[in-house]
Amino acid sequence: MAGPTTAERGERQKLESGSPRLRRLRRLRMLIILLSAVVLAGAATIWLLYGSPWLRVEKVSVSGVRVLTDQQVRDVADVSIGSPLISVDTDAIEARLRRKLPRIDAVDVVRSWPHGIGLKVTERTPVLILKNTGNGGKYVEVDAKGVRFATVSAAPKGAPALELAVSRSAVLRRFPVDRLVREAVGVAGDIPAAVRRDTRVVKVRSYDSISLELSGGRTVEWGSGEKGRAKARTLTALMKAAPGARHFDVSAPIAPASSGN
Repeated sequence: MAGPTTAERGERQKLESGSPRLRRLRRLRMLIILLSAVVLAGAATIWLLYGSPWLRVEKVSVSGVRVLTDQQVRDVADVSIGSPLISVDTDAIEARLRRKLPRIDAVDVVRSWPHGIGLKVTERTPVLILKNTGNGGKYVEVDAKGVRFATVSAAPKGAPALELAVSRSAVLRRFPVDRLVREAVGVAGDIPAAVRRDTRVVKVRSYDSISLELSGGRTVEWGSGEKGRAKARTLTALMKAAPGARHFDVSAPIAPASSGN
């Protein structure tokens, strides 16, 4: 059987020598197609998020409010209805709410696809109230962080009154009012639950002289805000041991005292 002719061998060599170039051309064409598809997909995504009428804000929902109203929160949030959902600046909304509504302790602003913005609010809870004698006898609510966050006309239930019986002296200069308020808040947080229900006043005379006025004319000398948990345990035990006492002293929890049976 006769082998390939010289012309046939030359043609085969041309084809073989051209194969790598053809493969490179195919890969280049495939790469161009893929890049084009990526660009088109990106453009379509951008249009869908920013230019289409589908993913736009249609409602703003509010949850977690107790004293504030949904409308108050919506008004301050000032979310533009009809704007692209992706363009809503959630951080700016959160900062605006916390700045303009001090009652808000925390807020989570979330996108609820495809059409909503959710405002999940956590309000501050008053643990003490401070009577504002210079504002028509209204009350200032103080939360567990010592933040004075709202002025109200009626004292909220369950929050003892904070009485600052501090003289303008070296003691006050050493411990500013804000520091003393934080100490009182710490004491209020350490009071046993059963005692907290009967606590009417948390009285601060100095940093290490804080007392409680309870219902029925009973009093508790608490001392400083240090060793609060130990003082709470001691007070609970002392009240059980002397249920008829009128005055309890747990300022030194290892040496408590009661009197006025």
